Amino acid sequence: MRINRIRTTALAATALAAALSLTACGGDDKAMGTKPAGAAETATPAASETDGTAQQDAPEAGAPETQTVPTQGKHAGGNGDNRGTKPEAAPNAEAAASVPACTPKNSRVEVSSVSRPINHLLLTVTNTGTKNCAAYYAPFLRFDDAQAVYPILDDSKPQAVVTLSPGEEAYAGIGLLGEPGENEPVKSENLGVIMVDKNNKAKGEATLKLPAETYTDSLGFVTYWQSDVETALMF
Repeated sequence: MRINRIRTTALAATALAAALSLTACGGDDKAMGTKPAGAAETATPAASETDGTAQQDAPEAGAPETQTVPTQGKHAGGNGDNRGTKPEAAPNAEAAASVPACTPKNSRVEVSSVSRPINHLLLTVTNTGTKNCAAYYAPFLRFDDAQAVYPILDDSKPQAVVTLSPGEEAYAGIGLLGEPGENEPVKSENLGVIMVDKNNKAKGEATLKLPAETYTDSLGFVTYWQSDVETALMF
């Protein structure tokens, strides 16, 4: 029994001495397949300039990545998935990026009836200021106390924003009714016209008196701002 205890004590002492020996030698973590905490990664050396191997430079830190933005929607190619193609340029983005929006403060908005096409009205905005202004996107319309804005016709989107010099005009067509019998028309007396900026945000509202006997329904629409009357009323 005493011999076994001596052997056990000797084995424990031998193991302890081995552990202390490793610690005294610097705790060789490489031998254990580990890396000391906080040690920097060893960079892979670049290919030699004389060995004929071309090496692409890494992008600078913080450099923006080039991305292709897919376009979606009814008028962006049909299937709503155009990956790898250039997105359709927004008509109100670049051409007049620095031009302030036409608003009730620098413009006058009017509504008038037209003989053709039937069940249409014409909106006219005139630049009354001393500097250029841009008629961005389409006006937001509210008939009387309607809670929602009138539908905007996407098919009427122009190729470029309409920029107005002082005294010049832009136009938008208003389709009042859908097909006869589809919806019950509602008589309206007042029209709120909300102008928007280049970010399509509201920039003020003008309240107009509608022509007598104006009826609307939920299938009507308003076009984007156009540079001529004929285009505004062609839809």
